[in-house]
Amino acid sequence: MKPEKKQPLFIVTGASGVGKSTMCNLMMEQEETYIVMESDLLWHDMYNTPEDNYLAYRRLWMRVCATISKIGMPVVLCGCAVPEQFENQPERDMFSEMHYLAVVCDDATLEHRMRNGRNIHDATWLQSSLDFNRWLKQHAGTTSPAIHLLDTTQTTPAQAATQADAWIRHMMKKEALHAHTVPI
Repeated sequence: MKPEKKQPLFIVTGASGVGKSTMCNLMMEQEETYIVMESDLLWHDMYNTPEDNYLAYRRLWMRVCATISKIGMPVVLCGCAVPEQFENQPERDMFSEMHYLAVVCDDATLEHRMRNGRNIHDATWLQSSLDFNRWLKQHAGTTSPAIHLLDTTQTTPAQAATQADAWIRHMMKKEALHAHTVPI
């Protein structure tokens, strides 16, 4: 039996209302070299455990993504997350690499998108999204691994999807080159 080739896992993160779901839906409609999944798909209140950083939910998604990727294509998982929620889990070994892309925008644009695009007016939710958006922009380079940023302040969802697709393809190509390099 031929050993399975591990695939990379791509996490597309961002604050609520920033546009990551719209962008990922566009990617889902067009892509043929990776599988796009929306992490909210499996959400249930039993996973609402901020005290342990949503451990059971992250581990569940890692197992789901690893199983899906057995078809020979990597998975792009879209949802609010940070590397520390995935990197130290036993399921991390199921992937060759993990790559993180955060969709961000300026505060005024995010608030406009939440209020007008998503009809969100809850002050706590708005503030939480603004805080996470700021955190991503300030700390993306200090996480392990680093989070790449995609600023969508001035882009349409279609443009953002094209940019995210280009980044994913670049990372896939880079990993493929690395896999074929034999150390001397």
